[in-house]
Amino acid sequence: MIFLITGGAGFIGSAVIRELINNTTHSVINLDKLTYAGNLQSLESVSNSDRYIFEKVDICDTKEVERVFETHKPDIVMHLAAESHVDRSIDDADDFIQTNIVGTYILLEKAKEYFLRLDDDKKDIFRFHHISTDEVYGDLYGTDDLFTERTPYSPSSPYSASKASSDHLVRAWQRTYNFPTLITNCSNNYGPFHFPEKLIPLVILNALDGKSLPIYGKGNQIRDWLFVEDHARALIKVATQGNIGETYNIGGHNEKKNIEVVETICSILDRKVPKDIPYKDLITFVKDRPGHDIRYAIDASKIAKDLDWIPEESFESGLEKTVDWYLNNKEWWSSVLDGSYQRERLGQI
Repeated sequence: MIFLITGGAGFIGSAVIRELINNTTHSVINLDKLTYAGNLQSLESVSNSDRYIFEKVDICDTKEVERVFETHKPDIVMHLAAESHVDRSIDDADDFIQTNIVGTYILLEKAKEYFLRLDDDKKDIFRFHHISTDEVYGDLYGTDDLFTERTPYSPSSPYSASKASSDHLVRAWQRTYNFPTLITNCSNNYGPFHFPEKLIPLVILNALDGKSLPIYGKGNQIRDWLFVEDHARALIKVATQGNIGETYNIGGHNEKKNIEVVETICSILDRKVPKDIPYKDLITFVKDRPGHDIRYAIDASKIAKDLDWIPEESFESGLEKTVDWYLNNKEWWSSVLDGSYQRERLGQI
């Protein structure tokens, strides 16, 4: 089958493409605008495959999106292209509205038009898989509650509101046009090739440079952490085996406070790259960002039951692999830091 992956040069998208090329016989069309977070170096290991094609296209460019469908005739669309950093959405929401809402609308329309022209055999195969986030559900105030596929939406940031909007569009296209869609909502991802504005890579790289490790508030925010390669395997399983019209929550079963995550990274680095002082001495607490949700936690029992998926990595094993990757791939993250992002604090008002 031919997969069209939007946002394939991003963190999760590139993991999906590496998994498809390395461990399946499927072909991949990577459609990516190459914004600041898109990096083709993340795909160097598979870029020479005769089953891989790159298209530099913005999903908001209607004519180019239409051309990609007509040229490559995909069987499955996996839509990952999105602006995704909460702090950036607080600074300026415009790109989030354009890409996450308008871009998803354009992609849905062009995919629907393409789908309607397919013969019946091709229609039976075609899927539009929209990849979303657990942040659309908002805050969990209790200690035992979990997000399920039926949890009402209550987004807290411009980012999560834009993703909630795109989820609603996808469901509307499925209901109104009988368009074959699937949606997944995932917890916080981490792992190799992660852009260093996010917590885990930022802490690793700041620690190695002896810089402060900034933590919002007191670091008591709780997140469920999902190793990106586990997520990639789950996404492919949903795209190929999921039931049309269904939503699947994907989580790592690893609830951790942010302060625990940072302290664990520090202890790993103390073992692997010891310095004169413990790395945890670099921890600093900074003013919390506006609208910061306290707790996210996913109930992933549906995907386990229906599709027989569970994560392979524990938080400890996944974090160990992540730290090792950053220690061994300075060339990748150095080139990223030479660009637009210099580890500055974002999301202040």
